[in-house]
Amino acid sequence: MQVFTYSGARFSPYGDDERPGTAEGLDADGNWPAPRATERLAARLGLPGSKSLTNRELVLAALADRPSQLRQPLHSRDSALMIEALRSLGVEIDEIEGNGEFGADLRVAPPAELSGSTSIDCGLAGTVMRFIPPVAALALGPVAFDGDAGARRRPMATTIDSLRSLGVDVNDDGRGALPFSLWGTGSVRGGEIEIDASASSQFVSGLLLAAARFDEGLVLRHVGDRLPSMPHIEMTIASLAARGVTVESPEPGVWVVAPGPIEGISIDIEPDLSNAAPFLVAAVIAGGTVAIDGWPVSTTQVGADLEQLLPLFGASAHRHDGRLVVDGGAGLLGGTRLPGIHVDLSTGGELAPAIVALAALSSEPSEITGIGHLRGHETDRLAALAAELNALGGAVTELDDGLAIDPRPLHGGVWHSYDDHRMATAGAIVGLAVDGVLVDDIAATTKTLPQFAALWHRMLDQTASTP
Repeated sequence: MQVFTYSGARFSPYGDDERPGTAEGLDADGNWPAPRATERLAARLGLPGSKSLTNRELVLAALADRPSQLRQPLHSRDSALMIEALRSLGVEIDEIEGNGEFGADLRVAPPAELSGSTSIDCGLAGTVMRFIPPVAALALGPVAFDGDAGARRRPMATTIDSLRSLGVDVNDDGRGALPFSLWGTGSVRGGEIEIDASASSQFVSGLLLAAARFDEGLVLRHVGDRLPSMPHIEMTIASLAARGVTVESPEPGVWVVAPGPIEGISIDIEPDLSNAAPFLVAAVIAGGTVAIDGWPVSTTQVGADLEQLLPLFGASAHRHDGRLVVDGGAGLLGGTRLPGIHVDLSTGGELAPAIVALAALSSEPSEITGIGHLRGHETDRLAALAAELNALGGAVTELDDGLAIDPRPLHGGVWHSYDDHRMATAGAIVGLAVDGVLVDDIAATTKTLPQFAALWHRMLDQTASTP
């Protein structure tokens, strides 16, 4: 079996199957002309592994009692940042030859003792900035954290305060945000703490992932008025259970983890179902079908909600031979009038940019609520979606906890990505139905799907008229 060291290479936004002339395909200002759909689709695609699962499994593998193997993981900027963060703490991570279409498998060997005296680049990855500090607290020595300029605006006070409650020495100069540093002593006391995770479920997941390695385990109590993206916490709990760690929840908002080992295992990473959203939405706009291979029978990924969400717009969704198939019929471009929807996306907020983009192309008003926490993501997604759709002629209003969309005819123009992968893909969705949409930074998709542009073109090349 060939083994080689992970290189942490930069990712092309077009993926390994780069289309000829893609560099020339950008305009003089570096914008990506979003391709217009012209025919009904008959597309079938595979997608790389889930970012959420890949980065959880990397953390657990780094804390395990023996090596682990991750099959078909995601290779993207977020996973590269996680890999480099763990390697800087002394974890050995190698690429090994695998059978996946989207890159090598990973072998993760935990060290006898995590080592500090290092600095960690979080980029814009919430999983790195919120999952790695509890791990770094188990290392010996100082660890400094920083990231992209946008990362310094993301909420971090809950992680910092929770570490202090656990007895970890943290210095953030009172910012409650990046940059900050901590001093690891090789162990964390653990015990019972209270946190407010209203801004992100990642605050809970980050603590639960490392809790079994704390001397006293952890009793974690959420005291905020809401807890968004609960399925991501359920994903964390399921990942821990697969490695022999039981998370008990004696009442809602309370989690208990006893101290003990974390097992090293071999595991297959599911495809990223949230990254499937723009492709499946494309069937509703262009008409015809889009099928995503490897759709799991059961999953903790919030992307599974697409199977119920897209029929609200008049599409059909069904399982066939291990795939999810969305059929848009004639599609928006074939004359289908798409209804408006009123939906609470509090459990699946990462789907909101794709759903909002589709709602802006519908025939009736929509309200998407339960997504106020998206203001603290890679960018303020509510403000960004409203600004970009309104700049193209839309009528989108920010609500306290969501967006109200009153569909209007849209026109072309520059769609700004705000360094946010889901904003970039939302622009691509709008461009399917609107001439002249220019996505200013399609490379933002490298965060979780470096192959996005190539897969988008591949999808549009598979039409009902293709021989």
